[in-house]
Amino acid sequence: MADLRALLVSLGAWLGALLVLVAPGWAVLGGVLSVSACAVALVVRRVLDVAWLAPLAAGVAVAGIAALHQQAVATSPVTDLAEERAVVDLDLTVTSDARPVAGRFGDLQVLRARVEEVSGRGSGWKTSAPVVVLAPETWPAPALGARVRSTARLVPADGDEAALVMPIGSPTVIAGPGPWWEAAAAVRASVRAAVSDRGADERELVPALVDGDDQGLDPGLAEDFRTTGLTHLLAVSGTNLTLVVGFLVIIGRWAGMRGRAIWALAALGIVGFVVVARTEPSVVRAAAMGTVALIGMGRNGRSRGTRCLGVAVLFLLLLQPALAVTAGFALSVLATAGILLLAPPWRDALTAWLPRWAAEAVAVPLAAQVACTPVVAAISGEVSLVAVVANLLATPAVAPATVLGLAGGLLGLVWAPLGEVVAAPAAWSVGWIIAVARRGADLPTPALPWGHGPVALALLTVLCVAFVAAAPRLMRHPVSALGCTGLLVVAVLVRPPTPGWPAEGWVLAMCDVGQGDGLVIRSGPSSGVVVDAGPEPALMDECLDRLDVTSVPLVVLTHFHADHVDGLPGVLAGRLVGEVVSTTLAEPAAGAAFVRRHVGGPPGLLPFGASQRVGEVSIERVWPPPEGSPDHSGEGSAANDASVVLLAEVSGVRVLLTGDIEPPTQGRLESTLAGLRVDVVKVPHHGSRHQDLPWLTSLGARAALVSVGADNDYGHPAADVLSALTGTGAHVWRTDLDGTVLVVEREGEVGVVGDD
Repeated sequence: MADLRALLVSLGAWLGALLVLVAPGWAVLGGVLSVSACAVALVVRRVLDVAWLAPLAAGVAVAGIAALHQQAVATSPVTDLAEERAVVDLDLTVTSDARPVAGRFGDLQVLRARVEEVSGRGSGWKTSAPVVVLAPETWPAPALGARVRSTARLVPADGDEAALVMPIGSPTVIAGPGPWWEAAAAVRASVRAAVSDRGADERELVPALVDGDDQGLDPGLAEDFRTTGLTHLLAVSGTNLTLVVGFLVIIGRWAGMRGRAIWALAALGIVGFVVVARTEPSVVRAAAMGTVALIGMGRNGRSRGTRCLGVAVLFLLLLQPALAVTAGFALSVLATAGILLLAPPWRDALTAWLPRWAAEAVAVPLAAQVACTPVVAAISGEVSLVAVVANLLATPAVAPATVLGLAGGLLGLVWAPLGEVVAAPAAWSVGWIIAVARRGADLPTPALPWGHGPVALALLTVLCVAFVAAAPRLMRHPVSALGCTGLLVVAVLVRPPTPGWPAEGWVLAMCDVGQGDGLVIRSGPSSGVVVDAGPEPALMDECLDRLDVTSVPLVVLTHFHADHVDGLPGVLAGRLVGEVVSTTLAEPAAGAAFVRRHVGGPPGLLPFGASQRVGEVSIERVWPPPEGSPDHSGEGSAANDASVVLLAEVSGVRVLLTGDIEPPTQGRLESTLAGLRVDVVKVPHHGSRHQDLPWLTSLGARAALVSVGADNDYGHPAADVLSALTGTGAHVWRTDLDGTVLVVEREGEVGVVGDD
């Protein structure tokens, strides 16, 4: 029987943290006082047992710690200087590895640090303030654990940090990382080196699985893992710790260790795991959940496991209250709770007609998936239909991949060839996991679109609760269990048609890919020219599937910013793809390298100024000219102004596709294409305020298309741009409001429809 008392205490702590982190101060104080007074009164009147004060006490304690932490950040001199956007001198201790990110004007790197000393505005302070450092990709990022001195500009930060640090110049290293960090870095490097001669995906996934080092992972593969519910394998999780420490315990018992010696070995393994995987909140959380899983595997595991889960949640929230609002924390707790509370009765029900090992194999991933489904849907807007089967198939390969990958890294420190030999089966194992993810994501309906709205999520939660209530009865009988499984298989293998989509006579589609561009010009039955691929492979893949485009004779990537090229794997997935072309400026370098990696070489160039035929489409590159490419590489305006601009005609409809060109280039087009008139224009740069409005409005377009993400941080599209376009009689269509937009030609008339 599960002991739920500790879980109730941890729930009280979680609610206390949430109250402080999301509610105004007056509401927090009023809520705490009111609830406390009511609870005490009910206990005094003996309506409630005194034990109910424990969750309340936990909630008040965690709320108090969260409030103190918020107050410390709010009153920090670093926060005050950030409000003034001051240039300061900082002494920082680096608390995370640097990670590359795609910025608006080029590639950047981000890392976390703790400010030890700050001087600015004529004063100096000793402090301990958490910050985020955002620097150009060329900035020499210091190693984790190093203490550095740097001049930087501080700007206000969201969340739990005191400031966003934007370095000026290179940092000076005051002290290197401690020996434990150097040892951890050596292990991580050795793990990566042990599989360096394997395939591209395998050599990136083994480090991700072993120690969370996922920086080189292909975004398309990461998307496949998300679709199939295997994302937890790309980050450090409790499973990793359970496998590593469990293997250590087996070795210890084989060596004759017993009792306290085994516990000491396990504790040492936990500490070593956390140091190698980095002591970030997500890793500490994973270690806590893994420890709960280890305890749950012992005698009376279910009862002890739920108690330890409650203690672990309480400990983590006391240590880091901000975890209460993170999706990763919620998913870890829910998955562990599902395995402890739901899996045992479901396993017992299935054993009525299945062997115990098979029942266990089905019940554990199913319990974790059902427990996490509402939160996953809130994040992704989807409900995976293949996650349980994908996890069932992938799980046998996780243990050898993790244990042998780490063993190969450790042995590689002694003798590199031996490490490569031991790590080889780890690479084979992740090859199987990759195949499961790719094949699962390629199924007709691997996930069901659900949405993020409160009504949709509430309905999904109700359905999950109803399934939990009915599951034991359904699983006890093979007819009902296999019947439900059969319905799920049909749902996965048969793609439901979208009534009336695509609209008859469509000639151009602007796919809803979020904050980015992804367009398709219809070049024939089931065929289309793709112009840009958006930031997410899955969104572009889904758009092409809905358009029934199975052949792409030409892909044009207007420039190499992530919001135009990162979705390229979604275009290439399962389709016959011809030539891939792009612009004359291979910047930013990371985007150009990404495209080369997926295309198998540098993309080609369309001939300038000459119209060519691609199926039913006539297409001409009107910018950039061979001599007109910006030469100040690396800046956002240079890459944007190097965008390929296309003048296309299909079924008599004339279309101008403008990439992200900015006013200087727009002005040059006004002179080189004097008097140009089109039916449809793709508004440059997501409708930003940087436009040559006289040129844009002179095109006389009846439809202006704006590809833009909902609630984006850039203020796109600009109100004055929309006003100028509508003032000419053009109808503006936006993907954030209208979804995927189709331009339709019927009997000489041009129309536009959206799917929202």
